[in-house]
Amino acid sequence: MGATTIGALIGGAIDSMSGDDSAADGAIYGAITANVLKVVLPLAVTYAVGWAVLRGAAELKEKAFGAPEKAA
Repeated sequence: MGATTIGALIGGAIDSMSGDDSAADGAIYGAITANVLKVVLPLAVTYAVGWAVLRGAAELKEKAFGAPEKAA
């Protein structure tokens, strides 16, 4: 099953718990949310890993060459 289908099933199930209307609108919101997360989540993870690598590289450079001196 694809992420869109799973998102629609979960969204429909959550929406049907309220009992005031059909689960169709919840399924639509769930499918949209799943598709947005398919794009946003990899971007956020890539950004976080890249930031951590740059931070680690700066720390390693500082340990190897010492702290940069401030200009007066």
